[in-house]
Amino acid sequence: MDRGENLPLALDRNESAAFDFALQAERLYAALIRTAGATEPALSLPKGLASETWDSEPSLGGKLLYAGELDEDGRALLVAGNIAGAASLAATADAAAGKQAVRDGVSDFLVTSLDEALRILKNQIRKRETVAVCVALAPEAVEREMLERGVLPDLLPPDNSQASRFSMSFGRDARQIEIVVPKDSQTLLAWHVAAAPAQWLPKLDSIALDCMDPNEVAARRWLRLAPRYLGRLAQGVRVLYCEREAAREFVARVQAGVRCGEIGVEVRISLNNNEEIFLSRPLPSDDSGSAG
Repeated sequence: MDRGENLPLALDRNESAAFDFALQAERLYAALIRTAGATEPALSLPKGLASETWDSEPSLGGKLLYAGELDEDGRALLVAGNIAGAASLAATADAAAGKQAVRDGVSDFLVTSLDEALRILKNQIRKRETVAVCVALAPEAVEREMLERGVLPDLLPPDNSQASRFSMSFGRDARQIEIVVPKDSQTLLAWHVAAAPAQWLPKLDSIALDCMDPNEVAARRWLRLAPRYLGRLAQGVRVLYCEREAAREFVARVQAGVRCGEIGVEVRISLNNNEEIFLSRPLPSDDSGSAG
């Protein structure tokens, strides 16, 4: 394993943007999943939308997250809501943005009315299954109709000017999520491969899971589901807050895997937001052969 300042596997501009988006989604996920144990198994929606079953894994299944405007923050929140298991609703009057969100896998459905959105949300909430729906209308119009129909979300975006407007509109029963500050014992672990991410990243993800404490259920859920919901937005980049010991073990195991040929690709690993960078390079193969 090599360390150094000039690494050939540095992230390009697109990958750097993917890293930032994944990290934003991870922080929002942590904020959402923190509420999983603090919310009641009842949904503040019109009669008939409540869920009665619970899963053992921390999850926001059966909860309605209103993400507001489908801007960059809203997109990250929808992804975080999917990973946390919530049923999520967003809105945008920008038709192109709504269609792009569906293409990127950020939103499952793009509909033209709140009625259509609620039909989808109702079924998924009853089954405690995740879904993300975007209404192709201005957020203010959607919120006004939600209030008129008595649709009260369980969760709102973190505190900002937009979220403050939501809080004033929906009242105290709708909870604004709070961004979680990582523990002092944790570090930001990120990894990226030089080629064939579909082949090699699942193997690295498996190593990371093996290195984590089984009791870190929220982080394990993130690692298990983030690749699915981030999809092409992640651009082959993984981010994870974990205990420092687990991060060090991950680095050592990847080093050993590359050295023995089990991992046949260059792997870039960073700790604490690039404070420490490691690059593992496969040994060059000897194709010269021998005469005899």
